[in-house]
Amino acid sequence: MSRFALSAVALGVLIATAAPAALAQGDGSAPCGKREELLSHLSQKYSERPVAMGLATNGSLVEVLSSKAGGSFTIVYTMPNGVTCLMAAGSNWEFTKTPAEDTET
Repeated sequence: MSRFALSAVALGVLIATAAPAALAQGDGSAPCGKREELLSHLSQKYSERPVAMGLATNGSLVEVLSSKAGGSFTIVYTMPNGVTCLMAAGSNWEFTKTPAEDTET
């Protein structure tokens, strides 16, 4: 398995296990709302668009959003009940090769 694939799996497991815990605390540590509204806000304020997504084992959708230039990124988590929460945000996002582009010989 490539380094990218391993990193993606590790990130998915981390988010899938951390998100329910953050939400269960109910302390406001994970801002949540309607997916369409959160994605619209991120698009308007930071020019971020979805660049990757996957399903967690509990059926939740995990998405990575990034600005075109890679200046900022956000990770959101949409639970099966439709609630979407912001899980992480930062700067200096870098795109790496996808596993299909790896040419290990």
